[in-house]
Amino acid sequence: MDVTAIASVATDLAATRLQQEVSTTVLKKAMDISSANALALLQALPSPPAASLPEHLGQNVNTTA
Repeated sequence: MDVTAIASVATDLAATRLQQEVSTTVLKKAMDISSANALALLQALPSPPAASLPEHLGQNVNTTA
């Protein structure tokens, strides 16, 4: 290998590394935005209504029916 080939390989490796770092940063930012959107949707859900059923209902499941 001559000096220009080594320099070319080094430049290509540096460019590839930069592209990977940029891609990783963009992916992290997209995941942060997606997480924030999911949290906003969960917070926008109305609270469930208070149960007006007696305490003994809903405790057992009939598996023989």
